[in-house]
Amino acid sequence: MSNQGRKLEQAARAAWLSHVAGRTQDEIAGLMGISRQTAQRLIAQAMAEGLVKIRIDHPFAHCLDLARDLSARWNLRLCEIAPADAPESGVAHLLADEMERWLRRPEPLTLAIGTGRTLRAALAELPHIDCPRHRIVSLTGNIAPDGSTAYYNVLFSLSELVTARSFPLPLPVIAPSSAERAAITGQPGIRRVIEMSALAEVAFVGIGTLDRNAALMKDGFLSADELAALVHAGGVGEITGWVYDASGRLIEGQSNDRVASAPIPPRDRTLVVGAAFGTQKLPAIRAALRGGLISGLITDATTGAALLE
Repeated sequence: MSNQGRKLEQAARAAWLSHVAGRTQDEIAGLMGISRQTAQRLIAQAMAEGLVKIRIDHPFAHCLDLARDLSARWNLRLCEIAPADAPESGVAHLLADEMERWLRRPEPLTLAIGTGRTLRAALAELPHIDCPRHRIVSLTGNIAPDGSTAYYNVLFSLSELVTARSFPLPLPVIAPSSAERAAITGQPGIRRVIEMSALAEVAFVGIGTLDRNAALMKDGFLSADELAALVHAGGVGEITGWVYDASGRLIEGQSNDRVASAPIPPRDRTLVVGAAFGTQKLPAIRAALRGGLISGLITDATTGAALLE
């Protein structure tokens, strides 16, 4: 083990003694044979390195009320609301909790996963989970336009945290042409993964916008002209590359003819959980709810309240 590895191991042990075993810094110093100041420094290092995850299990009453009202308004099977004080970390925390609940289920299941910044942030909150009985299937391609691994792809990062079998889609989110998309998705291995995703018990997806901050354009899958054409056709949001209008209907033609992602799983058998927040995403989230593209929602209190208006 390297010197850095030994230091991290010491920091982890000190943090475990403090936060799990409930020992004082003097007791930790005695158990580890170090000074009290060193024990204090090791605990601080563990926090700085992200080795310590803090979980608050008491729900906020107004968040529970919002979740109940949103579930009734939009016929949701699942709704979790984070406090508005820190929406990004709050939504990531709730998303990680929900993913962990599914991954710890004793019976074998198939979990489908999309991509995006919110999903990637949730992985930082997940512990290591031993669940070899499960399957994790990617809903989106794992290849960026330049041929590299897509930066905001979630499957590979998740597969490092859990022991479930993972099934990637080694293709771009949007193919150069509809003919190439048909050729790629028609390959037996790719077709099998896409068919597997349709049988998932739960799917976690991000909800993207079609504004100047659109992930599909920033990540190089769509040009500015293609994005403008989608907006002109009524597009307001996207899920795993599939663009939809204000009613939640998929836009006919254009980039949707080239999307190589698996179809959004059927909501009659799959719990499709959308995770998103912020006023800029309100049109996309509202349209996804209106069209029944998602059957579960994880967001923050400010966004949730706006969705009830």
